[in-house]
Amino acid sequence: DERGGIMELLGVASDRGAPLLVGSLLVAVAIFILMLLRPDGRHGRLPPSPMALPFIGHLHLIRPPPHRAFDRIIARHGPLVYLRLGPSAHCVIIGSAGVAHDVLKFEGSIPERPLTAVTRHLAYDSVGFAFAPYGPHWRFMKRLCMSELLGPRTIEQLRPVRAAELAGVLRVATAASAKGETLDMSRQLIRMSNNAIMRMVATDLPGDMADAARDCAKQVAELVGAFNLEDYVPLCRGWDLQGLGRRTRGVHAKFDALLETMIKNKGKERREVADKANAKDLLDILMDAAADPTAEVKLTRDSIKAFVLDIFTAGSDTTATTVEWMMAELLNHPHCLQKLRTELDAVVGRSRLVGEPDVAQMPYLQAVLKETLRLRPPAVFAQREAMQPIHVRGYTIPVKTSVFFNIFTIGRDATWWEEPLEFRPERFMPGGAGEDVDPKGQHLQLMPFGSGRRACPGMGLAMQAVPAFLAALVQCFDWEVPNPPLDMEDEAGLVSARKQPLVLLPMQRLHPLPLP
Repeated sequence: DERGGIMELLGVASDRGAPLLVGSLLVAVAIFILMLLRPDGRHGRLPPSPMALPFIGHLHLIRPPPHRAFDRIIARHGPLVYLRLGPSAHCVIIGSAGVAHDVLKFEGSIPERPLTAVTRHLAYDSVGFAFAPYGPHWRFMKRLCMSELLGPRTIEQLRPVRAAELAGVLRVATAASAKGETLDMSRQLIRMSNNAIMRMVATDLPGDMADAARDCAKQVAELVGAFNLEDYVPLCRGWDLQGLGRRTRGVHAKFDALLETMIKNKGKERREVADKANAKDLLDILMDAAADPTAEVKLTRDSIKAFVLDIFTAGSDTTATTVEWMMAELLNHPHCLQKLRTELDAVVGRSRLVGEPDVAQMPYLQAVLKETLRLRPPAVFAQREAMQPIHVRGYTIPVKTSVFFNIFTIGRDATWWEEPLEFRPERFMPGGAGEDVDPKGQHLQLMPFGSGRRACPGMGLAMQAVPAFLAALVQCFDWEVPNPPLDMEDEAGLVSARKQPLVLLPMQRLHPLPLP
């Protein structure tokens, strides 16, 4: 009959549509799960977001290096984008100075850096400075940094340490020039900057300890910059599927043993030499603070070790990387190199070596540094964590959301910079668009050191030492690229270094070399 025919027809349709029905049901379940995992916007809209996949969210979009993946996402979806990394890790990425300015109005709501599985272990459970939670301990360490550890007086007092390490590189380059041999400048610069930082920390550090510290710091940078499943997929926690936990424990143990030796040697030295007032290094200042009975915060041994680890890993690779990128950009732009040489000859001459005090009198040198920091920031993004909801530009950034300021993208924002991908130091000279732009965090279109309360406390040292290192290399030598053109690709990692070593042929320009 008619009813039976209809039921038969429905049955046939059901059989034929079974795979479609099952697929639709799975999609509906996946969407329901995603809605549950998507953070509560607190009655506000979340920022725009790419299409997410079940379970992994947007992890498939984050191909290394992550700052370039962020850059591609921002180019497509706008300067404020929401991402879900794994089942339950939520973040927003910021890719313009305007949005950064609007978000930093609520800086009190994003006062902390999120701890990863690796950084928690390496940072002695956040008792140092870089990853310490915002509170009395962090504020005390910040004041200590700005007034003592990285203040102008200490930077000036330890200038001979940096000068001695630079002189070592110049001697190696002189020997290579005499033999007509190429020089791996990447290797020389990282050795120089690491040694300089370690000897600023502990002046009388033996050479073998400096070498061991350099190896540990390299591994720390690799581990902190590595993608770790445990941070994004809760089911992976405790399994150490990538072996990062084992590597982290091994590096931490080596660094801890090294730091213990440094502290013991320093303690013995301080007992034997009572008056250190005129020759204090960073470890002296930290141990003085720990021994001060009136200090508002009592520094522990772990606090001292964590801070030394912070300053070493933050200050060594970044210095070398910036000098290296400056050299590479100048070699790719010979007219800029010639302008810098002309300024060097006019301000310093050829009878003495350029030094840190000369930097203030050399505007083009400073422009070269700023342009390099704009195009090639050593720290390509700054990360915070929202402790309160933030309502910005009609969207809501929920609690417990990681906030990435993609410094790499912000520095290339065409809203602020004409021909943003071109290396043009002149933009920072009088009459240029960046004439009054300062890279210390007040002008967010150029924020290589971050901005606000979590800005890098070592920016004063960097702005003084880095251009002086570069200027001495340019003053004393001509540099030739053996196999042009230079490969300008960057590699993935905590610090955006060159992917290929910078191998150059030095040719001595000044005879004799004006070493101090």
